[in-house]
Amino acid sequence: MISPAKTSQYSGPRVKALIQILQHQLDQQELVREFMALEHLKPFDNCLVGKAPENREKNRYQDILPYDKTRVLVGDNQDYINASYIRMEVGSEEFFYISCQGPLPSTVPDFWQMVWENRSDVIAMMTQDVERGRVKCHRYWPKKVSCPLDTGRFHLSLENQQIQEYFHIKIIRMVEIESGKTHFVRHLKFTRWPDHGVPQCSEQLVRFIRYLRAVHHKGPVIVHCSAGIGRTGVLICTDVILSLIEYDLPIKVSSIVREMRLQRYGMIQTKVSTVGLPYRGQGLKVEVDRLIRADFTFS
Repeated sequence: MISPAKTSQYSGPRVKALIQILQHQLDQQELVREFMALEHLKPFDNCLVGKAPENREKNRYQDILPYDKTRVLVGDNQDYINASYIRMEVGSEEFFYISCQGPLPSTVPDFWQMVWENRSDVIAMMTQDVERGRVKCHRYWPKKVSCPLDTGRFHLSLENQQIQEYFHIKIIRMVEIESGKTHFVRHLKFTRWPDHGVPQCSEQLVRFIRYLRAVHHKGPVIVHCSAGIGRTGVLICTDVILSLIEYDLPIKVSSIVREMRLQRYGMIQTKVSTVGLPYRGQGLKVEVDRLIRADFTFS
């Protein structure tokens, strides 16, 4: 289970060596070639449940479906939601995520039931509600403190919110109507990442991940964009890379992406996303080093 990040233990020479290796890979197009090789990978499992007629309307995109073996089961009847469990090994630790599509109006109740049943306390939203005139994700959270949201099984209320320069923080209180039991969720919405592009400033993504790590305590981290494979995949991959750096472990980006694709088909869509991962040049690596060494949190 992923835990809040500890103070970095790696040395300055290690960081400089890693910068040189990654920069060389970028200059020689090695990362692009590795990524293009992954494009030829065939699906590792069936997606029969997602293709079932009764579940078609639960999919935002009909060609982006969870594998049957790693799909998240919802409720006593093991109902369908377009979401996949992603487990990534980082040294002796296992980082645990749920990668899912942005909720549709009809899947909002299932989404919150998934949050409840997995006891997740952090949701990372990597898309805007509407981008370039197209709806990317239905608004599934309470809009205002004075406007709670009912999903049928749960009563959701916005307890607090904070607007940062490049992401929004919301504290959402879930109450199971039948039992009265409560669960608190921190909703983090990253606001500086265009669809089919890269973050405007990689430093901001690193800071976002640092905050996510610091506030996460239980359950898988739920990550979604619109389809649940592009920006979602880059966030998970970047989180793993930063932790490998921190623990002084070797990094092979193609292996990380392949491991994610074993668990959800199509994770990280384009080579643009790969090149956009936060290791583009020495200046940014110095910034990553500074952030990881610092005890960075928001008040």
